[in-house]
Amino acid sequence: MQELGRLEDLPKDYVHDLRELNLVPLWPSLRGVLPPNIPTRHTQPTHWAYKTLRPLLLKAGELTPIEKAERRVLVLANPGHGLEKMQASAAIYLGMQLLLPGEWAPSHRHTPNAVRMIVEGDGAYTTVDGEKCSMSRGDLILTPTGTWHEHGHEGNQPVIWLDVLDLPLVYYMEASYHINGDKQSVLPGEGDKKYTRSGLSPSPAFERGNKAYPMLRYPWVEAKAALESIANDAPDQEHVQLTYINPETGADAENILGFYAMMLRQGQTLRLPARSPAQVFHVIEGSVQVKIVDHDFTLIEADTCCAPGYEAITLTNMSKSSPCFIFIADESPLHKKLGVYESRG
Repeated sequence: MQELGRLEDLPKDYVHDLRELNLVPLWPSLRGVLPPNIPTRHTQPTHWAYKTLRPLLLKAGELTPIEKAERRVLVLANPGHGLEKMQASAAIYLGMQLLLPGEWAPSHRHTPNAVRMIVEGDGAYTTVDGEKCSMSRGDLILTPTGTWHEHGHEGNQPVIWLDVLDLPLVYYMEASYHINGDKQSVLPGEGDKKYTRSGLSPSPAFERGNKAYPMLRYPWVEAKAALESIANDAPDQEHVQLTYINPETGADAENILGFYAMMLRQGQTLRLPARSPAQVFHVIEGSVQVKIVDHDFTLIEADTCCAPGYEAITLTNMSKSSPCFIFIADESPLHKKLGVYESRG
């Protein structure tokens, strides 16, 4: 590979004159922004164990009332990006959010897309543009860009969920902001009730509805049943996975990040090819060993880990008697829209 000139090879007065005019020579930094064969990645394989973060999240509930926090969240930050940047990967933000009985997190809307993967508890809900979405473990709830959303809790035990946002990308674009709103009125209708059967979609009188996101809640009971049906119907199929989609368009559920549910059979080992997008794995049920580069993580229920792009990943169900169910988030929709998506086998 050709060796390029270094900044220190240039006269200091020349460099000074460039900087006075807000100019920078490219060649000393060219290999940094366009490295050979594989991108520079700051995302590091990282594991967040639920049993260690849960007590700290509950402690936050004691220390900070919801009125002082608005959203009581511990951010799952990747050390490769610097903890202060609050990133799990280049485009993914993760946070564990706590809502206690009787609390209400006020309505707001913002430019980043968000989803909630419910980790623990019952009795809470998210109202999204007037649709009240109840929360149960394993449910996926969308709060897409620009939609009003608020959280309330009518139960008697803490409810915790995993937030997944495309905040790092939207912030990098200098397009991230929020607007506060008033308490929402609940409207009739629940999108998930209309789209619960494979291959069937409501037939409006003349045209589809005007909602960009017609389905906001994806119940885990339905996703799990679908995975089990696939596994039973195709016993030789190695990769048992579902994609959360917009039921009217067939496109990804949101427009920047992709979301998936995976099932590993008893004792199964599955190798995922090296692909360009970073990925997040969160265990809904069971336990799994995740091998990423030279890192081996054992994830039990409610644990989360992330993996950089361009690296193969091996998943092994730790149980010889029970399947394992995993929620996955990745940057695939973004990479495909930008034309940089790769799978290297």
